[in-house]
Amino acid sequence: MSTYSITYDLNSPGQNHSKLLSGIKKHFIWARLSESTYAVNTRLTPQQVYELLSPFLDGNDTLYVINLSRSYFGQGHPEVNDWLNKNLTF
Repeated sequence: MSTYSITYDLNSPGQNHSKLLSGIKKHFIWARLSESTYAVNTRLTPQQVYELLSPFLDGNDTLYVINLSRSYFGQGHPEVNDWLNKNLTF
């Protein structure tokens, strides 16, 4: 399995994040890193992850899928730190 960071910005005023978040939570093993960034664990490629979530985007939105590895450093909620330690590989 691979672990990716999904980061997004829905740029339309009043944009409804619930459909995108439902898609992330339904299809992936996930941890929320920040308001608009999730770490996900999946067998899909970054392109496949993007294609799965792109129907929830408008033309002026942004969404990136970035490979994550064990080499990280940060501060956050203990449950997120535990999730990262269990799911990131070297």
